[in-house]
Amino acid sequence: MPLSYFTDKLPVVADGAIHILIALVLFAIGKRVVKILLKILKASFERSSMEEGVAHFLLSIIKFSLYAILLLILCQFLGFATSSIIALLGSAGLAVGLALQGSLANFAGGVLILIMKPFVVGDYIIVGDLEGTVIGIDIVYTKLQMIDNKTVVLPNGKLADSNIINVTGQEKRRIDLEIGVSYEADLKQVRNVLQKIIAEQEEILSEEPVDVVVGALGSSSVDMAVHVWVKKEDYWTVRWRMLEQIKVAFDEEGIVIPFNQLDVTLKQESEKE
Repeated sequence: MPLSYFTDKLPVVADGAIHILIALVLFAIGKRVVKILLKILKASFERSSMEEGVAHFLLSIIKFSLYAILLLILCQFLGFATSSIIALLGSAGLAVGLALQGSLANFAGGVLILIMKPFVVGDYIIVGDLEGTVIGIDIVYTKLQMIDNKTVVLPNGKLADSNIINVTGQEKRRIDLEIGVSYEADLKQVRNVLQKIIAEQEEILSEEPVDVVVGALGSSSVDMAVHVWVKKEDYWTVRWRMLEQIKVAFDEEGIVIPFNQLDVTLKQESEKE
């Protein structure tokens, strides 16, 4: 080949080499910028007391997105058709999303639960007809330990869309008792007995209101409503103790607690001779 062929190509090769060199420099600068941004975000997540699992997940997503943007910019700089690359990535992402629809819903639900914190490990929650103590919160599933020591695994996608009652989310709980007494009972006597039992409970919080009132007039009883406040860890101990003491005290005072009774009459016919 004549020497002029190579001399004509030299400007093109030199221009391409310069573009590649500039692209490498831009990549190095972009990589450094990405690391700085991730470091700033990580420090921000740590200051906000974000769950470690959520922070790690968000940092991974942000890192992937930043590097994808950087590579697209470099491809555009080098003259590649970025629209084709974006279309290809979009199609691949759509296919993966459809294939993993359920898992992605659970994944997104887990992220929402860990960020919004409607409950944390150790809380006692009620979800539909299930209730128990939260013993683990993962990105995809949440584990509940029920009272009978069964372990229930709930998908976070459905959990995030459900009505959740966090029983122990607050430091204090109110004990609500409804005690039925007969219409012939002396309400003043009933109230005195109940107030005496309440005064004997050391766990009851004195700074909170105490209610001993007539809650309702039922079809066969006068329903007394008792409301007292305790720390969440004392709830069941005080509730069970008060119910037992109320029954014993009512028996001693002659206060009747009405209950449904069924009278059965048996009729015996004489045999005919």
